[in-house]
Amino acid sequence: MSPWISAFRPRTLPLALASILTGAFLAAAVGQFNGLVVGLAALTTILLQVLSNLANDYGDSQNGADSVHREGPQRAVQSGAITPAQMKRGMWICGLLALGSGLALLWVALGAAGLGLFLAFLALGLAAIWAAVNYTAGSNPYGYAGFGDISVFLFFGIVGVCGTYFLQTRTLPLQVLLPAAALGCFATAVLNVNNIRDIKSDVLAGKITIPVRLGPIYARRYHWLLLVLGVGCATVFVALTYHSPWQWLFALAVPLFAFNAIQVWQRQESMQLDPLLKQMALSTLVFTVLFGVGQVLG
Repeated sequence: MSPWISAFRPRTLPLALASILTGAFLAAAVGQFNGLVVGLAALTTILLQVLSNLANDYGDSQNGADSVHREGPQRAVQSGAITPAQMKRGMWICGLLALGSGLALLWVALGAAGLGLFLAFLALGLAAIWAAVNYTAGSNPYGYAGFGDISVFLFFGIVGVCGTYFLQTRTLPLQVLLPAAALGCFATAVLNVNNIRDIKSDVLAGKITIPVRLGPIYARRYHWLLLVLGVGCATVFVALTYHSPWQWLFALAVPLFAFNAIQVWQRQESMQLDPLLKQMALSTLVFTVLFGVGQVLG
């Protein structure tokens, strides 16, 4: 596999798309689906996720989190397959592409008539680019202070779902925040598994993630809490908007989350947790499809 493809971390992309799909399904359920808007939103999100992955590879190598003590897959800069200078160029290219895609998305969705909204969403987009880069890169990466969970919850949940929904419908009912929060919880759970796996190397690097602060036992309890809250938000949304049994289709994904929670609790060795990252991300995607189809059929 090309070192660049590996650095893009394709396995993270389905999770990045989950919030866009949720916003698309919710809009389709009220007859407001716009395929071009959803396509551009998906492209922008993929580029932002790739940018974040490249910045994470670069930042962790520069700040010491990628070392011989790290249990996860070896990174591109860490291994020498890509030099720091090459990675920075890749970040610039990806960031500019994300900006261009985002501008196209806003123009298609809002046009010149919505200048105020255009500027507001542009500010959100620039904030997303900043967040993608400064999670582990930059002079004061916020991921090293334990704020990564908040960023993931906001951008993979609230912003992704609500933004996609609003750009298609020009409305934002308060109840849409519930599935958005559910996606945010599940995405944060993926990050939490990653951070539980890396507790030892993160401590050595001075990367104070939530699991480093909580310790391995409470970090696993926190994982359970995220999954329970995610399912709970979806349940409350369906209860508030109920009109068809199809809306409960998402319940078929609950055993996948339960399996993940149990395995994260039981597996104590760092490398045993690595497969659960992919399983949690794919479980979130399955939930997204089942939840969305249930909304459309309902």
